[in-house]
Amino acid sequence: MKNTFIILLTFVAICAYSQVAIGKENVTNTSVSLEFGSENKGLLLPWVTSENSVAGAVDGTIIYDTTDKKVKYRRSGRWFDLSVDETGTVDTSLQNSKVENNSAKAVIGTNGLNDTTPGILVLSDTDKAMILPKVASPHLNISNPASGMLVYDTDARQLAVFNGTVWSFWKP
Repeated sequence: MKNTFIILLTFVAICAYSQVAIGKENVTNTSVSLEFGSENKGLLLPWVTSENSVAGAVDGTIIYDTTDKKVKYRRSGRWFDLSVDETGTVDTSLQNSKVENNSAKAVIGTNGLNDTTPGILVLSDTDKAMILPKVASPHLNISNPASGMLVYDTDARQLAVFNGTVWSFWKP
């Protein structure tokens, strides 16, 4: 019962304020829907069996494809690889026996419960962004990264993704 109350309270807080901080006291920027702390941890992307298994994916969707072991994002109706390296690994034994709840979804933003965008975590604000977890040199400072991890490297000032074997780095 206690856990149910905490989950309900968290859900109400997310819908009510439309800004969420994880791993820190509060959001430090009014232009942010979701902001993470900086404790040498990353954001773990949803694991999917393949890019084709993501029904209704919209541009901006980011996944970890366990078939070809790559981090991918969707743009202009097509999937693009962010991993570069093709030697990724993943141990899916933790999720293999689980049954997926197709209606599971968390929405952060002003549209809240009315947002129909498909996804597990949907940021529904049209005037706010997400700040990724910030880690200085993640390849040196995250001791046990998980397949599909995504962070912002504060030393190199670039996006870093982990495919289960190596980090790939992206700079605009």
